[in-house]
Amino acid sequence: MPSRHRAFLILVSLGLLAVASFGLALTVGSFKVSYADVFAALLGQEGGAGDIVLQLRLPRALAGFACGGLLALAGALMQVLLRNPLADPYVLGISGGAGVGAMFAILIGLPVLGIDGLAFVGALGAMFLVFGLAHGDGSWTQTRLLLTGVIVAAGCGALVALMLSIAPDSKLRGMLFWLMGDLAQAGSSWPPLLALAVALTLAMPFARELNLLSRGLMQAQALGVAVNRLRYAIYLLASLATAASVTTAGSIGFVGLVIPHLVRLATGNDQRLLLPASVLAGGSLLVLADTLARTVIAPQQLPVGVLTALIGVPVFLFLLSRQPK
Repeated sequence: MPSRHRAFLILVSLGLLAVASFGLALTVGSFKVSYADVFAALLGQEGGAGDIVLQLRLPRALAGFACGGLLALAGALMQVLLRNPLADPYVLGISGGAGVGAMFAILIGLPVLGIDGLAFVGALGAMFLVFGLAHGDGSWTQTRLLLTGVIVAAGCGALVALMLSIAPDSKLRGMLFWLMGDLAQAGSSWPPLLALAVALTLAMPFARELNLLSRGLMQAQALGVAVNRLRYAIYLLASLATAASVTTAGSIGFVGLVIPHLVRLATGNDQRLLLPASVLAGGSLLVLADTLARTVIAPQQLPVGVLTALIGVPVFLFLLSRQPK
């Protein structure tokens, strides 16, 4: 376990990174805003940049931080639950279910609220379908859960491809941006922020038991951990966190896979530190990636999922090269 002093320094450093990411998100763009104008807008003073900061950039940055934190938290939980370092929030078909719901809503012309609603319903439907099929005769293993999730995700992918193939050209761009992850259409920032706060608050009391579970099923049971109850709780929590993120921003890859690995290199595998550190790092990464996505070819915007993939692929290959075994 890291010392209290070292853990404090790590969390403070990641907190400062989060503040810096917000500073860039609020100042950088096709219309540059000075830090003085940002502070004035945040303090409620009227100015030319107030509407840009408070109505456009701040809600988008908050939503990005919340979604990145949710994905990183879900990824860390999934990797412990499945005892698989390649597990990520989307491995159990949650994103695929949300994609089916969102694509159907866009196809029939529903507004943003309807798209978010059907995406969340689709994510919940996939979650319960995977759990029900994997549970089978009343027991399940990590391998059975993983395989069921992969099959359900493949089925959802087929349905998404079918809807893309029959969609009119006028709706294809919006559908593709959703599938690649896009914070431009994120509505209010408070639902994902509330989901992040609740998810982290519920996950932290399980941190000690997760430490024991990561050492092995039999060892955790021998040390008094109610393994079945813990696995059900973690599956539900990670799935709901993923659903909340996907509903807000679409499918954003690699955050939930790479961030827990990077944080684990710095903090070790103590979940009491890994979980909050992953939230701060994941949120900061997504805010920075979204800032880059909307400025690199401004005034046009890229899907943020493209940027996270371009960042995540070389980072993950680097991590694999450091651990050849």
